[in-house]
Amino acid sequence: MWTCWWLWPLVAVCTADQFLDQAKRIMQTTPVIDGHNDLPWQLLLRFNNELRQKNANLNTLTGTHTNIPKLRAGFVGGQFWSAYTPCDTQNKDAVKRTLEQIDVIHRMCQMYPETFQCVTTSQGIREAFRAGKVASLIGVEGGHSIDSSLGVLRALYQLGMRYLTLTHSCNTPWADNWLVDTGDHDAQHSGLSDDFGKSVVREMNRLGVIIDLAHVSVATMKAALNQSQAPVIFSHSSAFALCKHWRNVPDDVLQLVKRTGSLVMVNFYNDYVACKREANLSQVADHLDHIKKVAGAGAVGFGGDFD
Repeated sequence: MWTCWWLWPLVAVCTADQFLDQAKRIMQTTPVIDGHNDLPWQLLLRFNNELRQKNANLNTLTGTHTNIPKLRAGFVGGQFWSAYTPCDTQNKDAVKRTLEQIDVIHRMCQMYPETFQCVTTSQGIREAFRAGKVASLIGVEGGHSIDSSLGVLRALYQLGMRYLTLTHSCNTPWADNWLVDTGDHDAQHSGLSDDFGKSVVREMNRLGVIIDLAHVSVATMKAALNQSQAPVIFSHSSAFALCKHWRNVPDDVLQLVKRTGSLVMVNFYNDYVACKREANLSQVADHLDHIKKVAGAGAVGFGGDFD
């Protein structure tokens, strides 16, 4: 009996080490891809995108969730960097501001070629991973960034955009955002508009731009899932059943995710994990488990939303 008091904690520690070693082995052979990281926004806020400032060095950067040592320690194999501009740029300078954020992502790859490799294809991800680099992809966060123009959509694709979040926290002239479901915004389209909204989905499918439904209303989720001919993603959302925040994905939508072979990349942001200021990794795991249970193992991803 006395032996058990010290033996079981020792067994628990050894088991934890075993799981950690197993996780590291998996991540060294299979690229872990994170769906959303806002480091480029921090580079704008803190350094006005002047990457050659001494304090902006990504090897020694402090005060952020993300820097190169942290990416290495976390075995990040692929990262979608967010090219984000706020909703108050809509109908003003959203396109210019988005181009500047795409530019800073490209310059990250140019300044740190030993760490980052900008890629646009799954083959590129594999090549970067084999070279020991973080495969770096671009996601544009907010449909207002295309200024209701398919020509801008195509141009952003040529610059490397591989997903577009259909809305941020504002309606566009063709899609409703998540604040419609809270009652803070009025619905304008009952999801996607019949004309231009569906044209955006068709053109994204044609180009090979992934449709991202983080930040959209439930009606927009359902409309896009039913309209799209390709699987979609939620680049940084969690399970509504566990945290009733409207940035999360309800179970009836998870059923559509399962039917369409789509993907929910679980968000680590406390408010979306626990619906309060404090959360822990066990609760994140609960979201992963719930999405797996409802939509299948293939529907589960990571979308940390760091920074």
